[in-house]
Amino acid sequence: MIPKAIFFTKGVGKHKEKLQAFELALRDAGIAQYNLVRVSSIFPPGCRLMGKHAGNKKLSPGQIVFVVMSDTATSEPNRLIAASVGVAIPADDTKHGYLSEHHSFGETESKAGDYAEDLAASMLGSTLGIEVDEEVKWDARKEIWKLQNEIVKTRNVTQSAIGDKKGLWTSVVAAAVFIP
Repeated sequence: MIPKAIFFTKGVGKHKEKLQAFELALRDAGIAQYNLVRVSSIFPPGCRLMGKHAGNKKLSPGQIVFVVMSDTATSEPNRLIAASVGVAIPADDTKHGYLSEHHSFGETESKAGDYAEDLAASMLGSTLGIEVDEEVKWDARKEIWKLQNEIVKTRNVTQSAIGDKKGLWTSVVAAAVFIP
C-alpha cells in the first residue's frame, strides 16, 4: 500500500492524567477516532498534500491509519514544549521525499518548526547526492539547491504549549496523516 495523499494536523490537550491529556491533544488535532500506527519518515513518490478537513472525509472512525507523529508532554508548570513534523518534497515527484519528527522543551513553535523542516530537507538532500553542510541552515541551502535544479518544497506543522500553571499534564501532538 502506497499512500496517495497526506494531510497535516496538530493539537494540544490538558488533563490531570497524562494519557487523557494525550487523548485530548489527538481530539484537538481531529485524529483521535482512528487507530494510529506510527511509521518511519518517507514521503511517497506522487503523494499529494491535502487539507485536514478533506483528508478526514476520506477516513472512517476505527480505521487503521498510518501517521508520522511527534508528541511530547509535561506536568511542569510554565514549561514550554513543542512537537513538530517537517516535510521535504523533491522537485521530481517520481522520487520520494522525507518527513521528520522533532519534539522539544524550551523551543518556540517557530524554532521547533524550522528545525523539523531543516532536518527533513537535510535527509532529502543527502539522498539526492547533494552535499549537506550541517552548519548552514535550510534557508541558505535552498538557493544552492535551486541552482542544481533540485527545488524542494518544504513545510512543517508544529504545536507548542506552555505547561499548565497548576501542574496538569499538557500534551502536544503534530502529525502527518497518510490517506490510502
